[in-house]
Amino acid sequence: MDSETLRIFLCVASELSITQAAARLGRAPSNITTRIQQLEADVGVELFVRTGKRMVLSVAGEGFVSYANKLLALEAEARHVITGGRDGGLLRMGSMESTAASRLPALLATYHARHTNTSLQLRTGPTRALLEQLRTGVLDCAFAALSPTAEEGVLLDELALQALPAWQEELLLLLPSSESDVKQVADIRARTLVAFPLGCTYRSMAEQFLGMAESPEWRVLEIASYHAMIACVAAGNCVTLVPASVLKLAGVPHSLTTLSVGIVDTLLVWRKGYDVPAFQHLLALLAEEKL
Repeated sequence: MDSETLRIFLCVASELSITQAAARLGRAPSNITTRIQQLEADVGVELFVRTGKRMVLSVAGEGFVSYANKLLALEAEARHVITGGRDGGLLRMGSMESTAASRLPALLATYHARHTNTSLQLRTGPTRALLEQLRTGVLDCAFAALSPTAEEGVLLDELALQALPAWQEELLLLLPSSESDVKQVADIRARTLVAFPLGCTYRSMAEQFLGMAESPEWRVLEIASYHAMIACVAAGNCVTLVPASVLKLAGVPHSLTTLSVGIVDTLLVWRKGYDVPAFQHLLALLAEEKL
């Protein structure tokens, strides 16, 4: 089992096709097949279930994905650390959609200008998904928000993660123009919340603010885009929770109104013990922003 074989396995696991994985990697399909067979012989189990030309990950294969990611991440981390950061390294970051849109462009542009030999990778998702990807080694760090409850702090400890406040966001409940007279949550007439899928902290906070657990009339319309959410609110009959920093970028019609939900920290979260030069450069840059 070597790092190149692990990369091939992860590519096949992603594509679920030898042919497509071979095209993506620039290899012959026969070579990909041989490497997968050798890996399965090495670990002693089938990693894929093959049915004709179709293939899916076996139960063992699904579990092996996280180990393959961890092994490759550990190898990259070791190379980066023992060279003192001279090779630049790779920093795999996760982020909520809102932070990626409103906060990261300037930050990452500055980072790249200072550390041009460091490769930056960014993927977005809801907080719970980002925390799981940190736990499994898919990500090195992530910008996420946690509900202001003791349970969330316990969750970080359980996942062996630590966090540092990066920014504060004002959260606003966006209302359609037909509800311009609303001054408090009890006066809201709409009964549809437009939000990201489960696992999004802002969705959870919106549900609590609206008292949805006590009101069966409410329903949730799941959408994966802030622009689409704002458009739905503009069309009437629904509300959404949006950070003020995102609203400033979105060109929201002046006819829409807002209610303040409160202030929440955006946290930079990482695995305990993760201490490589590329990550330290990010921490230093965030510290500069606070000066």
